[in-house]
Amino acid sequence: MLSIPTYVLAAFAEIGGCFAFWAWLRLGKSMVWLLPGMASLAVFAWLLTRVETDFAGRAYAAYGGVYILASLVWLWLVEGNRPDRWDVLGAAICLTGAAIILFAPRSS
Repeated sequence: MLSIPTYVLAAFAEIGGCFAFWAWLRLGKSMVWLLPGMASLAVFAWLLTRVETDFAGRAYAAYGGVYILASLVWLWLVEGNRPDRWDVLGAAICLTGAAIILFAPRSS
């Protein structure tokens, strides 16, 4: 079951890449931040192709729940803002949906 670690790595690659743009445009960091940011976004896209599913749309849909949880972890660990109970509840609901999408038995 390599999908879950792959989704986690993809989420942090996407968040890191997007944060590089955030740092440049919103935090006044150097444009140099964009180079690792773009590389990180390319790694994100590549990782999503490694998920064990036959359809891209299903891979992306299940990824959404993992992305939400990873974003809240980023919020807490990188930005120093602890998620509140509503953040945690929302992430739990989204992860439940992602698990249903990813692990439901399929007839084809």
